[in-house]
Amino acid sequence: MFNKEKLEQLKKAHEEWENTVTKAVAKRPERKKEFETSSGIAVKRAYTPADIENLDYDRDLSNPGEYPYTRGVQPTMYRGKFWTMRQYAGFATAEESNKRYKYLLEQGQTGLSVAFDLPTQIGYDSDHALSEGEVGKVGVAIDSLKDMEILFDGIPLDKVSTSMTTNAPASVLLAMYIAVAEKQGVSSDQLSGTIQNDILKEYIARGTYIFPVEPSMRLITNIFEYCSKHVPKWNTISISGYHIREAGSTAAQEVAFTLADGIAYVDAAVKAGLDVDEFGPRLSFFFNSHNEILEEVAKFRAARRLWAKIMKERFKAEDPKSMMLRFHTQTAGCTLTAQQPDNNVVRVAMQTLAAVLGGTQSLHTNSRDEALALPTEDSVRIALRTQQIVAYESGVTETADPLAGSYYIESLTDQIEQKAVEYLNKIDEIGGAAKAIEKGYIQKEIQDSAYKYQKEIEAGERIVVGVNKFQIKESAPKGLLKVDPKVGELQQKKLAELRKIRDNTKVNAALEKLGNAAKGEDNLMPFILDAVKAYATLGEICGVLRKVFGEYQQSIVL
Repeated sequence: MFNKEKLEQLKKAHEEWENTVTKAVAKRPERKKEFETSSGIAVKRAYTPADIENLDYDRDLSNPGEYPYTRGVQPTMYRGKFWTMRQYAGFATAEESNKRYKYLLEQGQTGLSVAFDLPTQIGYDSDHALSEGEVGKVGVAIDSLKDMEILFDGIPLDKVSTSMTTNAPASVLLAMYIAVAEKQGVSSDQLSGTIQNDILKEYIARGTYIFPVEPSMRLITNIFEYCSKHVPKWNTISISGYHIREAGSTAAQEVAFTLADGIAYVDAAVKAGLDVDEFGPRLSFFFNSHNEILEEVAKFRAARRLWAKIMKERFKAEDPKSMMLRFHTQTAGCTLTAQQPDNNVVRVAMQTLAAVLGGTQSLHTNSRDEALALPTEDSVRIALRTQQIVAYESGVTETADPLAGSYYIESLTDQIEQKAVEYLNKIDEIGGAAKAIEKGYIQKEIQDSAYKYQKEIEAGERIVVGVNKFQIKESAPKGLLKVDPKVGELQQKKLAELRKIRDNTKVNAALEKLGNAAKGEDNLMPFILDAVKAYATLGEICGVLRKVFGEYQQSIVL
């Protein structure tokens, strides 16, 4: 890309400059002896063309919307339209969450993102003994199709894109969504949105799993197959690095372990007889956006380029859409502080900018009070306004991949990709992501990174404003959102009423058919959909599958 003779002259001149600066630094030291990113990549004083002398424009960058998609998956990026502004929301009952969704849509949100409570995420009804005290706390309680009908009441599902953060019971929640749409007169081929449906990262970092690996992968590939035929606009999985990063991984680990999970899903689907170009275009990803803006931008670019290579070279995909890494981003919850919570507005703004400069397709911005409680309406409005200000006022949306060509950004993109490839090679040696999880390799790598990060904070080597520096005396926070503890009682009453008025003979027949199908090799989605339409509850459906599949037992990793 550069003239060799000129490059040698530049290297010599830069070396002389470095020597001069080093002598000056001996008299007036820099802030730190060593500078590095969160991924342990050394950061030089300055970057020159010599740092990217092996960069080939056509091979490594190309134009936006062209392989290897380093510069973005669309040729016009945000000149065509902005990313989907999708605030993650849900709490208490379906009625209350429905009000919040309508409020957000009125404020200019362009897509919905549903947060489910913990019992829903692990397949228990609100009246189960293990649900006590958790109903409606970290998301909305959904026990049956009746709740889902209330959740989307007055929201036309053919006009809104919906993301649902659920994994182990993803097939059940998707079936409920399809059934609600049918009741609205909306056919499944008109639905657009995403189901997270990423169980491997639950074993790694989050913990809301139900079934062992093999039946979980079957449910995932069943969704791939069913949606390719009946819900073609639906993103059938959101392969999630977000929670891996929240658990303490570095940026490079986030790329590596997320793509390793992606490889495992594609591999499982291909082995199940699906054509890679049949389901590949509907795969999507979910990444974290952390505080180090430039490393995050490089991370997104590296992930896009590496996934394109994996799909083309490893899986022989031919459809360009199969090679495009399309992703949702959420700002980093783990960076939010309970101390001086207004500082979180600034952190989220930086993380928003990183996601947009990195070319995200949709974005959720965290609220300032989320280190303390679920966000209030005022806080979630500020979070949404942050996206809108970046979109409409910052100017960074006027051109695709505005940081392309930066010596530092291009060098960092290469180095993150290289580190990720090293991890992927190691995971391949172990036998793939599932085996690496089983042996505790991925979990151990994340734990080590998290431990190092925390030690740096405690030693004062890594500054967190308001936590280990610039502290102030603060009064107790006021005006936090609190979920009424009576939500659990209300949900239990709704369940009791449902079981009285539904056709229980029909429910039992549907559950029996599901259980029999689970023992065989049929695609389970049609059977789950029939059970949902009969108003079988989430817990009843998952209970049948628990009996057939068993439950996952986590390995202890030290």
